Formats: sequence, structure tokens, C-alpha cells
Amino acid sequence: MEKIQLLQDRKAKIASAAKEIRDDVNAIIDEGSFVELSAFSFSKNDFYNEDVTGEGVVTGFATVDGYPFYIVAQNYKVCDGGMSKANCDKIVKCLDLADKNRTPVIYLLNTHGVQVGEGVTVLEGLGKLLLRCAQAKKFAPQYVIVNGDVYGSAAMLASIANFSFFVESKSVLAVNSPFVLSAKAGKNVAKEEVGSAKALKNSGIPSFEVKDLSEAREKILALTNLRVEPVIDAELNESIPALNESVTVDGILSIFESYMEVNASYEPEIKTILGRVGGISVAAIVFDGGDDGVELNAAKFAKLKNFVDVAFYRQLPLITFANVKGICPCLEVNNSRALKEAAEYLELFEMLDTPKISVVYKKAIGLGYSLFASKSIRFDYSCAFANAKIALFDNVQGAQIEMNDAGVDQAVLAQRYADENSDPVNAAKDGYIDAIIEPQFVKQYLISALQMLAE
Repeated sequence: MEKIQLLQDRKAKIASAAKEIRDDVNAIIDEGSFVELSAFSFSKNDFYNEDVTGEGVVTGFATVDGYPFYIVAQNYKVCDGGMSKANCDKIVKCLDLADKNRTPVIYLLNTHGVQVGEGVTVLEGLGKLLLRCAQAKKFAPQYVIVNGDVYGSAAMLASIANFSFFVESKSVLAVNSPFVLSAKAGKNVAKEEVGSAKALKNSGIPSFEVKDLSEAREKILALTNLRVEPVIDAELNESIPALNESVTVDGILSIFESYMEVNASYEPEIKTILGRVGGISVAAIVFDGGDDGVELNAAKFAKLKNFVDVAFYRQLPLITFANVKGICPCLEVNNSRALKEAAEYLELFEMLDTPKISVVYKKAIGLGYSLFASKSIRFDYSCAFANAKIALFDNVQGAQIEMNDAGVDQAVLAQRYADENSDPVNAAKDGYIDAIIEPQFVKQYLISALQMLAE
């Protein structure tokens, strides 16, 4: 009986220490579905002179709307959610199971950094955890919810994960504590100015900003449900007459039966979309450059790179809706990582072995055509709207500036790059474009191409 009483006392201690974090877990999972792993993991923290109940992290498995997930939830009530070697080992054990069973993982992160007193030992644990997280993400999709303050090396988990969720008025992520950053800056900086979703809009880390954990749950389910769904014949043959009147981004987005935008606050001229076309799940890049077209820089290529990575790991067809002119012609971009980022994007794009489709819906100019419409970089199918523009230069003036010192007859140059010679039919004549289409019929062409290429 003494052993039973001891077990009951230990379970009561664990339940008391983890009450709040279990409430957060329960907001994500199906009621009564959570099974805890390594519940009796305890170690002695010499600095605080106390047992670290459950290592300050709750791990286990559960279902979300009937789908299985592994759960990793940092318990801020134990040593401020402090990371320790044992803490990292406990998470790695959970990741090993997730990887083995090809099951996605949901993290609820909340930590002020490492537990003081472990020295280099905890750094070894962090190295092991970060590497395992990177290794597992291909077969075990990972969703990080920044469930409060996340400071220190644990912030890297949000950058490695497939998708990261920031909760409004709650989430703060920083690799260095805001206190350290304030001291370095010589002024007080509010933590929200350091690591909220809005403060990190240029980092590419926040995939979504949500109101609460319930909204995070719904988005995780939508991402998990990326699969083929049947649609009725009428939808398959659906035209979009408004696109013939005016080609807009809203019109392009109406092609999808359903969709969600990833990293919406980061480089908004490039929309990265997960959605369905004809019931088929796809990843889509929509260049939103208005009549001028998008000019690229290092940050835009970084966003494209991250999204192609998503398509690769989820094995989704990639559709590119091109309205892009190439790299921005300015000194700042010229002296940046733009070309290196472009090269790395191309390497990832080449690795993607799912169907790749290009739709030139407005412009594909110069390098913009080469990277986002060219058959030579292995687009399986490419089409262009009848009123689109495909050319080496965007206009006659651009050609004249570029060729000013080349001894070229300016009249001949003007004729060569007149608007009528940017007609996509010229590219189609050489076999570089598979079809010139009326904009209103684009969905039908895409569904036909997806069905053909998926077989």
C-alpha cells in the first residue's frame, strides 16, 4: 500500500504542477484523448535546490478531431519553463516516436531560456533537440504555437517547424531576452516591440497570427487535411467571367475552392497560398504586383524559398501565378544576398518532384520569366493569359537604357520591344508556352493539367 500511496502522491504533484498547461493542451485536443509520456521524469536542479517536476515539459499523444498528434507543451510554472538536458531528452524521445509513426507534432512553447546551473550540458541537449527537430520535420510535420514568452535557443524550434502560430497579445519570440536587448540598446524596449508577430514580420517566422488556441487548432486541422476531396462536375467546368473583364489578384484567388495564406504579413507582394483547385491540394505562389509587376529582393526570395520547402515536405503540386519583372534595379539590392537567395531558391525548386505549373497572368519579364515561367527550369505545364506580357525588357525605355552603349540602332530596338511584340504568342510559337488562354477559363486548364500530371 505504501507504493500505491507514493504513486498517488506523485501523480497529484504532477497534476498540480501542470494544471494550467494541461488546460492549454485540452484547448487543442479532443476531450479525454491525451495520453502522457514520461510523466514521472524528475531530475534535481542544484541551482534551485528542488525537483523539476516532469522536467518542466508535458509530452504525450492525443487526437485532434480524430487525427493523431504528438504533443510537446512547456510548463512555465516549473522553473519558468526552463530548458535542461533532461528536458531536451524528454522532447527528443517524443520526436523519435513521432518520426517512427509518421505522426505530426504540436508544440506549445513558453520558456525564459535554459535552467541556470547546467552549463555546457544543457547546450549539448539543445543541439541534440534542434537537430532531431530538423530531421523529423519531413515525415512528422511540426506545428509550433508560441504560447507566451519564448526566449533563448528554444526560439529556433519556431524557425525549424513547418508552421508557427503566434497568439495575439500573448506570443513573444526572441533568441535574446528583451532585457538583454534593452540593455544593449541603452533604453527600455517593450517585449511586444521585440518579438510579437508584428515585430517579427520581416523574419519569416510567424506563419499565422491567431486570436486564441482554438483558432490555432482549426488552422492545424486545415493544414493536416491537405488532401484530394471530390468536387461536383459543375465546379470542374466553372469559368470566371470577371477575369476577362479585369485581371485582379482577387480574381486569381477565386480559382481556389478554399485556401489559406501563409506568412501573410511578410513581403505581402508575394502571396503564398495553400488551397484546393478541383479538389486537389496545391501550393501556390501569387505575385501581387498590380500593373507594374513585382520586383524581387533578398527578402522576397527568402519567402519563396521557405514556401517551396513547404511544398517539398508536403509533396504538393506547385502553381506559380507570374506577375514579376526580376530583381529590383537598385544599389541596395545589388549589394545584398538577392542573387545568393535566388540561387538557393532555384536549388530547392529543382528538388521539388511534384507537378509544377506556371500561369503568366500579367507579366513575366527578364529573370522573372526565367525563374517563374521558363520550361527550361522544368515547369511541367505553362500557360499565359491572352493579355499577358512576356519579354526580355518591360518596355522600350528599359531596353534603350540597358542597350544605350551597345551601338544598337534605337529605331530597331524600339520596334523589337514595342508592346505588340511582348505578346505571349511569340513565346508559344517557340514551344516555350503550352497554351494561350482566355483568363476566364484558367481554372479548367489548371484542373486538366493537375489531373494529367498527378497520374
